[in-house]
Amino acid sequence: MTDAAIPPTAAGAKDLRSLVQSRLKARQAQEARFKFYGQLAIVLALSFLVVLLGRIIHQGASTFFDYRMSVAVYIDPAKVQRDDVASANFDLLVAEAVMVKLGEKDDEYGETSAKAMELLSNDLGFQLLSQVRDDPSLIGKTVTVTGPVRADAALYYKGQIKRSTPQGDRKLDDRQLAWLDRIKSMGMVSGGFNTQFLTRSDSTEPEQAGVLGAVVGSAMMLLVTAVLAVPIGMLAATYLEEFAPKNRWTDIIEVNINNLAAVPSIVYGLLGLAVFINWLHVPRSSPLLGGLVLALMALPTVIIATRAALKAVPPSIREAALGVGASKTQTVFHHVLPLAMPGVMTGAILSLAHALGETAPLLMIGMVSFVPGVPQAVTEAATVLPVQVFIWENASERAFHERTAGAIIVLLIFMIVMNLAAILLRRRFERRW
Repeated sequence: MTDAAIPPTAAGAKDLRSLVQSRLKARQAQEARFKFYGQLAIVLALSFLVVLLGRIIHQGASTFFDYRMSVAVYIDPAKVQRDDVASANFDLLVAEAVMVKLGEKDDEYGETSAKAMELLSNDLGFQLLSQVRDDPSLIGKTVTVTGPVRADAALYYKGQIKRSTPQGDRKLDDRQLAWLDRIKSMGMVSGGFNTQFLTRSDSTEPEQAGVLGAVVGSAMMLLVTAVLAVPIGMLAATYLEEFAPKNRWTDIIEVNINNLAAVPSIVYGLLGLAVFINWLHVPRSSPLLGGLVLALMALPTVIIATRAALKAVPPSIREAALGVGASKTQTVFHHVLPLAMPGVMTGAILSLAHALGETAPLLMIGMVSFVPGVPQAVTEAATVLPVQVFIWENASERAFHERTAGAIIVLLIFMIVMNLAAILLRRRFERRW
């Protein structure tokens, strides 16, 4: 027979209740502090993100707005020879046409026309040259050309070069600023969306520089990366997760794959320089070379993501397939892998998005060169968006810094689209168990 429980005294019960209440308050206070710290971390992260994006958008938004000038130019037969069109100075012809509109005359040293040419893009003279070369009958006639103003003139119209700044501290003097005001008041200059930034490639002149070549180069490079990294990574992960025996060798392979995912990206650039350029002689600065290097970098991430997706498939799926007579291979490729595909695609797209933003390995393999055209094949020289940002930021021209932020905006849009595709694919094919 057990002893009966001794009821606590009133004082003991009171002490017990106070102890429980104090511990409950301490636990609630701890939970409140943890919740506050979590909310504070989220607010700080969002604040940094807003500051970063706000700074980029504030600096780069003006890139997508430009000022264009329309000038009627008389093709003087005394200055343009029909049999030698290319020897004529069409930039000077455009400058003289603008000076006529302004009522200015050139001096004996040509300083006035030189100052006028500093306000006009070389694109205007190049357009004249192309038209006269194609149709020599234009000599002796008046031709109207439209093109961007010089980068410094555009910065003045955008308010980034101010008249209040001392003349010695800005590239345009007071006379040139007065000309710009008069040109705009006469209706020769109009502002609008800068389509050429999206339809032209790199140039030595900021007002003519665009991101089309870099966008096409990035797309080609990502295509090579996806064709190599995604199938190889999926097959390697499937073998390691579903077929490989669990022994010391597979453990070593798994550890090395995890370590490769953390290797600095510049090491892959050195590997590409040693193997693909010096040994295999892959064309330098080509999307093929960049895709090969980034495929090596993305491969561990694809393998890890695929293995995680395969592990997430319930074991009952495998057991049910094997129970009805399916082979191991049929079970994996007909049942397990299709169900894991949302996670596989998400991991693959995110790894490609990460590869898109890499710069260090591409600098090591020579993709930092100036490429003015759009690549037509994966073996041609090309540049990519991160490298284009690097090149423009290191340029001495102030207008290139504006275009740097604009290229970053294009790169961010590119990456947001890829991340959005990963989310939509995952939600489209995801199944809940």
